[in-house]
Amino acid sequence: MQDDSATWRVGVDIGGTFTDVVLWDSAGDRLILDKLLTTPDDPSRAVLDGIATVLDQAGITADSLGSVIHGTTLVANALIERKGVPTALITTAGFRDVLEIGREWRYDLFDLHIDMPQPLVPRSLRFEVSERVGPDGEVILPLDVEGVKQVIDDVAGSGAQSLAVCLLHAYRRPDHERTIAAAVRDRLPYMDVSLSSDVSPELGEYERTSTTVANAYVHPIFRGYVERLVTALTGMGYRRDLLLVLSDGRCVRADVAVRYPIRLVQSGPAAGAEAARMFGELAKVDNVLCFDMGGTTAKACLIPDGEPERTVRFEVARETRFAEGSGLPLQIPAIDMIEIGAGGGSIARVDERGLIQVGPDSAGADPGPVSYGRGNTLPTVTDCDLLLGYLDPGSFLGGRMSLDKTAAERAVAEYLAEPLGINVLEAAWGVHETVTASMAQAATIHAIERALDPTRFTLLAIGGAGPVHACSMARKMSINRLVCPVGAGVASAIGMLASSISFEIARAAPTTLDALDLTAAQRMLGEMDAEATALVTDAGVGTDQVSRRLSAMMRYVGQGYEIETTVPADMLARGDREGLRAAFAAAYRHRYGRSEAMAEEILSWRLAVEGPRSALAGTMAKRGSRGLASAPPIGLRPVWFGDGFIETPVYRRADIRPGTRVVGPAVVEEGESTTVLPPDFILGVDGALNLIIERRVP
Repeated sequence: MQDDSATWRVGVDIGGTFTDVVLWDSAGDRLILDKLLTTPDDPSRAVLDGIATVLDQAGITADSLGSVIHGTTLVANALIERKGVPTALITTAGFRDVLEIGREWRYDLFDLHIDMPQPLVPRSLRFEVSERVGPDGEVILPLDVEGVKQVIDDVAGSGAQSLAVCLLHAYRRPDHERTIAAAVRDRLPYMDVSLSSDVSPELGEYERTSTTVANAYVHPIFRGYVERLVTALTGMGYRRDLLLVLSDGRCVRADVAVRYPIRLVQSGPAAGAEAARMFGELAKVDNVLCFDMGGTTAKACLIPDGEPERTVRFEVARETRFAEGSGLPLQIPAIDMIEIGAGGGSIARVDERGLIQVGPDSAGADPGPVSYGRGNTLPTVTDCDLLLGYLDPGSFLGGRMSLDKTAAERAVAEYLAEPLGINVLEAAWGVHETVTASMAQAATIHAIERALDPTRFTLLAIGGAGPVHACSMARKMSINRLVCPVGAGVASAIGMLASSISFEIARAAPTTLDALDLTAAQRMLGEMDAEATALVTDAGVGTDQVSRRLSAMMRYVGQGYEIETTVPADMLARGDREGLRAAFAAAYRHRYGRSEAMAEEILSWRLAVEGPRSALAGTMAKRGSRGLASAPPIGLRPVWFGDGFIETPVYRRADIRPGTRVVGPAVVEEGESTTVLPPDFILGVDGALNLIIERRVP
């Protein structure tokens, strides 16, 4: 449970290259930031080392912490690298091959050697049971209980360590899945079991099966990681619940997260989007395009009208980057974001066409970029940024880590410049331009696909490498206003401290609007409310602090995709069917600019039960009031802006105060990131110490 008397909070985000730690005193408005290399062999080592470091800087001990909030790439990495446990699947007779049949379409019609995503469960570990439930929830064929016993014996001898159970239409009637789970726990008490009716009780046989299998595939690994981390934190003196951030930016208690590890597949980036929402609010910006570039990947998220776009369907572990349909589909609540490019550690090379290619492989934290001096010999984005003068070899990570510029130059010369017949700086600039151009294109398409004009958004850059590339990317997108917040390099950890304890539950209940049984819907929503509220209040939120947000996933009959429609709390209680119809029409017009004279249908209901947001935004807003005037630049260094080097003033971020105005070119350094201001941009500072950057358009 949370303890309001313990005012210190810590947020920890594990990325592919760096682990970010932020310690916040909610009573004294103090923030302590730290960034250290991730420890891939055991990610918890960097977590514990980072927490110990910030506690030491604050002069407190772990028992002073009111909460530890954590996000991790463990689940995503296990899926991408196929490092989960041997997993079995029990499904309805006749549906053994759903994972391979998929949607029955190819993501690239013209590639004769297309690589389709391989199922996490091989066919030899997929088992069938005799049963059938109809789409209305009526039992057509009772569950063969004796047959279930034989299947469980087969699972026991298969070597599987985890089990997914996904029966046809179990979202309508979960009884058969629960009967199988009880039998498994009786016969195989050591076996982890994931039920589709619990993990993803929604329409879509392929997506529901894929989601449940993925949950089972990572469950033992994630549970073991959380148990080790909790034990270690207890050993440090921490006495409260560990909280974890989900892919929709909400946070829950560790025991809830362990039930649904698949919900954490995008936890770090989701926390970054939550930070961007808060920073946009502080900068008084309504429409934000969050650009999050870390050490391994870059992602984009649209935040129109102050709220991140959300989705219930996305993919992971794609065979072909950016190609929809080439990955494993997941059906969970998540912030709608897209991977748009490479990170600082992404490796650059010359491809078979003689063109510069960046990524998708990354040097990660170990060995890291060539300039880290840890054994890598292949050039990366960070190495090129170093040669272009964007990074200072002596002030990286606030001077705690030095970069080897000579080694970076040697790698760029050998693997890029010489094969292309150009000089080292031209090759480094080519990498920079390739990365920013591909990210700008992907982010633009992402916005247009959602019927949004990216030029009406303000680009907000976070991540260690985000502010380095933000202005160049914004120019290519015709975006003329940017925000670079304080602590951008550890924004995901900041976002964890800004998120609220919350949980969302979904239930499929397909029906046309005219046929909606209002009484049955109210009964189902009451059950959902009780379940979600218990998960939130058990994490320390008072019942009087809980708020609820109800929505329905709706579409016109015959359409293939649905949109989320917010439903006022009393609409169903009033039996206001026409009000629901009007709400859907309004949501549809907002998205597509029109509505249709067609019958409507509801596919599922979603209920989010939320605790209050933290007061972190207030702390961030007060930081600009400290100090009297900005300090001058700390020096000059040559920085490359396309046509050659320019002697560029370098500012220390901590020395810049509100009201400051800097005309580019300039470089602004802080311990966790660096902001590069090209000659055609002007920088100002607002009251929350956000860098407000405007492009000087000819």
